[in-house]
Amino acid sequence: MQLNLKHQNKRKIINDPVYGFITLPYEIIFDIIEHRYFQRLRRIKQLGFTHLVYPGALHTRFHHVIGAMHLMLQAIDVLESKGHKITHDEKMGVLIAILLHDIGHGPYSHTLEHSLVCELNHEDLSLLFMKAFKNEFGNVMDTAISIFSNEYPKMFLHQLVSSQLDMDRLDYLKRDSFFTGVSEGVINTDRIIKMLDIVDDNLVVEVKGIYSIDKFIVARRLMYWQVYLHKTVLSAEHILVNIIRRARILALNGEELFATSALKPFLYNDICRHDFENDPVHLETFARLDDFDVYTSIKEWVYAKDKVLSMLCSNLVNRQLFRTEIVNQPINKNSVVDLNKQICKSFSLSEEEASNFIITNQARNSAYNPMYDRINILFRDGTIKDYSEVSDQLDLGVLSKTVTKYFVCYPKQFDIHW
Repeated sequence: MQLNLKHQNKRKIINDPVYGFITLPYEIIFDIIEHRYFQRLRRIKQLGFTHLVYPGALHTRFHHVIGAMHLMLQAIDVLESKGHKITHDEKMGVLIAILLHDIGHGPYSHTLEHSLVCELNHEDLSLLFMKAFKNEFGNVMDTAISIFSNEYPKMFLHQLVSSQLDMDRLDYLKRDSFFTGVSEGVINTDRIIKMLDIVDDNLVVEVKGIYSIDKFIVARRLMYWQVYLHKTVLSAEHILVNIIRRARILALNGEELFATSALKPFLYNDICRHDFENDPVHLETFARLDDFDVYTSIKEWVYAKDKVLSMLCSNLVNRQLFRTEIVNQPINKNSVVDLNKQICKSFSLSEEEASNFIITNQARNSAYNPMYDRINILFRDGTIKDYSEVSDQLDLGVLSKTVTKYFVCYPKQFDIHW
């Protein structure tokens, strides 16, 4: 007996390790999840190479967006229970918007965001994917696109998707804490969502939830230093960036490199915004590109003729990562020059080639930035104040300040005083 797909049950239940059972509320949600564009998210790690430090951090963007959609459904239910009118189209639109907010991520998520495609970040690519979905699913995508782009009249819907207290952040903190085992990132998403309300078209948090927000802000700060900006993670991710940069230099100079069919166009061409906007083939190619394309190529490049590419790939594949020094002042340029000379001599490389083994950069951490947008606290008398004005548990002067640290990564066999 052949199954009639028109009558297929699309109200599926997903067993999520963080939240338990998640129900898909609309058939269109099932159809989007089943789409090849969306299924690619199963093949993109949420935290790039963080699993080299925390072995359990192998969860994917697929896990994350399903979880964020679940939290969005909870938030909409809470707001409706407090008397706020949210239409069927708006509810469906905001759920689709959060479901697709990360669909533009490339291989290894943020790590290669600016290495394979120029002038476009993952939000730009997510919007292009949403417009491509419209060609298949029709006008049902219009509200989602408008909410995602912050063009919809009800601003609070966009704030639920993208703000300093959105469903994206609530899920990734709780989920990343779960899979890394870093308990400092644990937050009470249920409590925070239960405290949400709307005043003058803006998302607010009832004052009863102030301590849950305190924990959210502190968790975010700690997770950045302990997980996202961990020195070993920084080393691995920047080695990957240097690998792709070196491979692209060789490719653009005409050297034949192994690459999968999805990766090859991005190595041998400068593909930028106007290319994506003018020719849909580039989005289709990007939609096939995932972690496996990059890592398969890196494994092959271990045996590349180019010495620099081969060494960098070997470092990453065999977890022979660079030493990372983090300091409070900009890295001393004279020390970098001295190190470059040592690498040149030890590895028999030119100065330009040796520069691939020295990484200098900055790490920035801002737990709460009231200049970006605010977390508004609603008091019982109806007054609203910014979170930074009312929290008495924390030094908001410290937590709202962007902390910048400087780091340098280099092979461990060299001993340099920074």
